[in-house]
Order: sequence, then structure tokens, then C-alpha cells
Amino acid sequence: MQVIPAIDLRGGRCVRLKQGDFEQETVFSDDPAAMAALWESQGAERIHLVDLDGAKTGRPVNVEAVRAITSAVQIPCQLGGGLRDQTTIEAWLDQGLDWVVVGTQALRDPDWFESMARTFPGRLVLGLDARSGLVAADGWLKVSEVRAIDLALRFDHLPLAAVIYTDIARDGMLQGPDTTGTAELARALKTPVIASGGVGSLADVERLGELPILGCIVGRALYERRFTLAQAVAAGCASPG
Repeated sequence: MQVIPAIDLRGGRCVRLKQGDFEQETVFSDDPAAMAALWESQGAERIHLVDLDGAKTGRPVNVEAVRAITSAVQIPCQLGGGLRDQTTIEAWLDQGLDWVVVGTQALRDPDWFESMARTFPGRLVLGLDARSGLVAADGWLKVSEVRAIDLALRFDHLPLAAVIYTDIARDGMLQGPDTTGTAELARALKTPVIASGGVGSLADVERLGELPILGCIVGRALYERRFTLAQAVAAGCASPG
């Protein structure tokens, strides 16, 4: 199981939010590119980027920061936040990103998402951000009545790179990931699953490593030095996930 460091971008800086709340922000770095290079030097095989401003406004915002990051590292980077049309997808991929993550627009327009998945095979990731099992959208500001697992199954036949499942209530709270929901999703889908939200200890990483998933995204716990990336990578590899 890959351990994937997260870099959340807001105003060109590396920040973390609690439960997706824009009023509960902690700034960890004014130089996201340097942070990405640090994670690469410590053994990261992939970096997860989020354009928080883009998620809120529905258009790319932190373009210069992303360009600096992809220029600073050799490992693949993936990005979500505000990808609502084909032009934006193409623009982000042209910035050197390996994968792009689409959430809100997949919920709003499933036919469009299916078309994009076929247009960019192996490059799109379905972002499943959920609260109480229901899909959230618009930077987590709105919660739908659609179950996360139902939306994932709707797209499971497509050539997607992965599905990222985030339990919003746990994100940034360091209280442990939703292993039950993640396991249910991973066992129901053919598409690889990446867990996100709530990882606060090496034990959390080990539990996720026991599941049949591709990786887990870790943010605040790494920034607060609760453990090192090398320790997390070792914990994730301890069990055949």
C-alpha cells in the first residue's frame, strides 16, 4: 500500500483544514514546492494535491503553485479541486500532473464524467467525499442524497485510475480513518481504492494496510510529526494490502 503525502493549497500556501472547514485552517508552509521536494526526498512515490480555492470556486486557482510543484519533483502528482469541464482537465494534465481527481461534477453530471473517463483513460480519479455515507460536493460545502458506494458502482466499468474515498467528518481530525467504509468500497469495486481522512497514527496506517486498497493519503499527521513518512511507508507495507 502506498502512503501518499497530501499538499492542500490555499492562497498559494500549504495548509490543512479540519473537516473541510475553511474557517479552521492551519498553514504549514509558504513554499509548497519545497514541501513536495521534501516528501520526495523522504521516500514518497506519489503526492496528492488539492486546490482548495478551486474546489470552492469551481475553477483552477493555485496554478502557479501546482506548476512549481510538478517542476520540483520527479514522482507522479495528482490533483483535485474545481475540475468541472474538459478544458480544465486538459489544462491540469498539461501542467505535468499524472492524474486529476473529479468529484463534484461526477455527481452533477454522470454522463459527462463517463465521457471524460473515456477521453482520458487511466488519467481520471473519482473523488468520493462523503459525510455519513452521502456524497458531498462544492468543496464539501453541500451534501447530496446520493450514497458514495452507489456513485462509485455507477462508474466502476470505466477506465479510471482510482477512487479516492474521504470521510469528511474524520478529515484533519487525526481520530482514525473509516476502515469499515473503505473496506466495503474496496471489496465492491474493481477500480483501485485510495483511503483518505483521519489517519493520525502508525496503527491507522497498519489497519489500512490490511485492506485490499492501493494507498492512503496522509496529511496533518505528517505535518505535525506524529510519525515520519519512512515509518508510515514501512507500516503500510507490513501487511499485504
